[in-house]
Amino acid sequence: MSESVIILMIGVSTFLGALGLIGLLWAVKSGQFDDESKFIDATRYDNEEDLRDAVMMDEKKRARKEKKEREYSPPD
Repeated sequence: MSESVIILMIGVSTFLGALGLIGLLWAVKSGQFDDESKFIDATRYDNEEDLRDAVMMDEKKRARKEKKEREYSPPD
């Protein structure tokens, strides 16, 4: 490979890496990664009975999904 192609590849990859880093820093600064539902769930399920019910509902959803996947048979 010629030297100019390698220099061009390094320049483009450095530019794309810097662009990704700038995007990440912007997202962190603007609060894109804040988990607001964590606080809502903490108040919604604040006693053991509600938490147990939520876990049971998750298990039922998972069981229905697994049952649906087992019943589905792809066409031959």
